[in-house]
Amino acid sequence: MLDSLRNALYEAVSETAPEAKVGLAFSGGVDSSLLVKICQNLGKEITLITVGFSGSHDIQFSSTIAAKMGTKQRVFEIADDDFSGKLQTVQELTGCANTSHLENCVAYLYVSRVAREEGLDIVLSGNGCDELFCGYNGYRAAYDQGEAALMKLMGEKIASELELVAEISSIAEQFGVEVRQPFLSEKFVRFAKLIPIDRKIKGPDDMVRKHILREIALEIGVPRESAMKPKKALQYGSLIHKHFKMLRAQRV
Repeated sequence: MLDSLRNALYEAVSETAPEAKVGLAFSGGVDSSLLVKICQNLGKEITLITVGFSGSHDIQFSSTIAAKMGTKQRVFEIADDDFSGKLQTVQELTGCANTSHLENCVAYLYVSRVAREEGLDIVLSGNGCDELFCGYNGYRAAYDQGEAALMKLMGEKIASELELVAEISSIAEQFGVEVRQPFLSEKFVRFAKLIPIDRKIKGPDDMVRKHILREIALEIGVPRESAMKPKKALQYGSLIHKHFKMLRAQRV
């Protein structure tokens, strides 16, 4: 199973992004670091793009991992006085009312802006791994309901993520940038759904999850602190959610 998954991961990246030069949305977690290592092994010229507010976890952690992986990184610190306007732009462009989606779209607005400044047309993201490999806490909550319930939840999570992908695309295209998600390709999704659930999550108290994906990450050389890092969603690691809540409180 490990060999099959490794091959599928490499194929997903190769087929989704045949270009030699790409940007990568990078938090330093297992999903984005795995994507970095695959791109390195495929011989791509890559620039890591990390966005967040000053002092955010993502900026600090990702910089450490980027240095260990020997990759070029562009870090962009979000300014308080700019955030409100960009959030409004995202709301107007997407018409979205989902808080999590809005927060992710704001992050990718900044990612796309940086990509354009770096002369990059293509940005890759590791989106899809949490959905397909039981990364969310919701999978723990549903575990005792059985495999059918977990697969139903997986389908719902993937559907929501594909909606987010479309929203991100509408933002990125304002900068002439295309954001691609290799691990949400139809081919890879079909394959990943066939991997036994017990290779992804071990039980309702499993705080690690995504086990088989972490095995692959370690095997191909992702730093251990990244490969085994607990999940921290983009909007939290970047402090975007915190500032979103502060803005909402000010408007009440």
